Parts: sequence; C-alpha cells; structure tokens
Amino acid sequence: MAGAGGRMGRALIEAVLADRSLALAAAFDVPGSPAIGAELGGVKVLSDAAAALRGADVLVDFTRPEGTLAHLGHAKAMVIGTTGFSPLQVQSIRDRAKSIPIVMAANFAVGMNVAYKLAETAAAILGDAYDVEIIEAHHRHKVDAPSGTALRLGEVVAKALGRNLQENSVFGRKGETGERPEKQIGFHAVRGGDIVGEHTVLFAGPGERVEVTVRSQSRMTYAGGALRAAKFLQGRRPGLYDMADVLGLSV
Repeated sequence: MAGAGGRMGRALIEAVLADRSLALAAAFDVPGSPAIGAELGGVKVLSDAAAALRGADVLVDFTRPEGTLAHLGHAKAMVIGTTGFSPLQVQSIRDRAKSIPIVMAANFAVGMNVAYKLAETAAAILGDAYDVEIIEAHHRHKVDAPSGTALRLGEVVAKALGRNLQENSVFGRKGETGERPEKQIGFHAVRGGDIVGEHTVLFAGPGERVEVTVRSQSRMTYAGGALRAAKFLQGRRPGLYDMADVLGLSV
C-alpha cells in the first residue's frame, strides 16, 4: 500500500484487513511522513518503496503523480487511483503496462462507474438539445480541480455527443460571458469542509432537467472498488485496464 499514512491509504488498509481473501504485504509512505515506523494493519510502514514491494503481488497507489511514476518500476501489478497526470506521464504508465497489468481509473467507486454509463446513455439519447454542465464538490484539502472524476465524466459525455472536449469545455464563468455556446460543456468545482466527493452531470433542456448524481459518503466506496480491481489483476496479462473492464461494463 502506497501513501499508507494518508486518509485514503488508511481507508484502503482498513478495507484489506476486512477482506479475508487479501493480505497486506507491506505499507510505505514518503520519507518524513509521521507514519514512517508506525505499525498499520500489522506491518511496519517503510519509507523505501522498492523494499516494501519485494514481497507484494499488487501495489495499490492513491498518491501523487510523481510518487506513482517513481513506483512503476518496482511493482509486479498496480492499481492506480492517483489523478492529475500530464499526457506525458500517462504515456509512461501506458509504456509500463506493456510489461505488467495495471488498472487505472479516475474513480474506483462502483456507483460512480455505473454513473459513467448512465451519463453516456443520457447524452446519446438527449443529444445537442440539452446543455451539459458538470458540478463536483470535494473536501477543502483536495489540491486539484476539477477532479479527475469530473474530467472523466466530461470525456464520456463528449464522446457520446461526438464532441472534442478540449475545444468545447469551459471551467467556471465570470463577467460578461455572452450567450452559452450550444456544444459547450461546463465544469464547476466546489471545495469545502470534509466533503468526500459529489459529482453531478446536469443536462438542461427545454422545459426539463435531467441529472445524474453520485454522492460518496465514505472513502470506503473507493477502497472497495480498488480492492475489487486488485483481485481482477490476479493472473491477468500485461495491459492497461480500467474499472469498466473490472466491472464487465466494457462493450
């Protein structure tokens, strides 16, 4: 387990301990972390990722892009929940996936992945007659905006509508913006308190609104999906997979 001392790392360790089919082989965190040397889940938290991973079958990594990339070369298989990668960094992960199996997703909660499918279906049916806005909310400590999950929702909807997301997206609005372009997809990020995660895709049409919303009330929803992905990787051939593969939602 990477990032063992963080909020998500602790939730993941708790989930592993509750699952009798899994065992926590090792846990580590960045040098200087208060968790180093402490015992979590029956193992001592290390600062040396390479040493921690020698006896592990799968690395579960919900950390930061630079940390995840540093761990790539040591893992036999990976579940990556880290977000905020640049296109070049994503390519590094794709290259590594030629040698090991990797599940990477913007969000591992099963309900959220069902929402991707629902949003895709709604977009395909409603079409250009409905304006699309994506609203997300997270705790005050989250460092990136919009969330990787919100961006993934935008990608799913844009693909269903046959739009180029980069050309048609707008992030917040201020001042005299003029009339809303027909194909625009708006993103709005809320940060405050201890909100675990909320995501809504709003389809606003003539006389009605259609909303697809998921509210995560606990990090255990992410942890449960991540462990499901870890089990999926057992005996899997090298490749880059996502939660649609894990859940059998890929067409």
